[in-house]
Amino acid sequence: MDKAEDGFNDSQNNTAMAMKTPLSEIAQAFEELSQFLGCRTREQQLRLDTFCDACSLVSVLFNCLGLAFKFAEMEYVAKVRDLVEASKQFPTLENILDLDVANGTVKTPGSHSRNLRRVRQGLDLIRALFEEFLSSEEYSLRDAASTAYAQVCAPYHTWAVRTAVSAGMYTLPTREELLLKLNETDNSAEKKMRRYIEASRPVIAYIDKLYISRNITLDW
Repeated sequence: MDKAEDGFNDSQNNTAMAMKTPLSEIAQAFEELSQFLGCRTREQQLRLDTFCDACSLVSVLFNCLGLAFKFAEMEYVAKVRDLVEASKQFPTLENILDLDVANGTVKTPGSHSRNLRRVRQGLDLIRALFEEFLSSEEYSLRDAASTAYAQVCAPYHTWAVRTAVSAGMYTLPTREELLLKLNETDNSAEKKMRRYIEASRPVIAYIDKLYISRNITLDW
């Protein structure tokens, strides 16, 4: 009877692990982007609508982080929404950059190129957060988020925004609460976070190269 129960419990655990969760969908979406970038020809460019589909999945992560990252969620969601609308007119990421370069509006608030830059920062913030989160089991989510924010976003934010974020860090959920919100265990979350970390790097690098190749600095 015990063995039967153990087998049933193992089956339930395996089923839960196989279920789609926000993290699994995000990891898979960015792995697909990464695979495309790794095997594309020089003529092939990353489609804007495909990129937006993957980025839209990340929004749930900001939501799970609560008040501390509300600013990031609102900004990120708005910027992704703008790019989704842009994808109806412009097929690729390069298209929107080329248009803004021609018009001299790359850094203009509200431009597609500026919004792409902010979405890229959001993706990098989640990457850094995951890396810090996994660096130690003793590392609290607040510590991980504070370090990630300081690395990725703080250099580009005003004092008022940095102060608000710092205060909001005390409202972050615990590690256990975050895992519960994401419907993950420690083990399942670690695997999926590492998948995203590895898959997001070439995507972020690709976006950076689009700017650099057009003589646009990244210090903004």
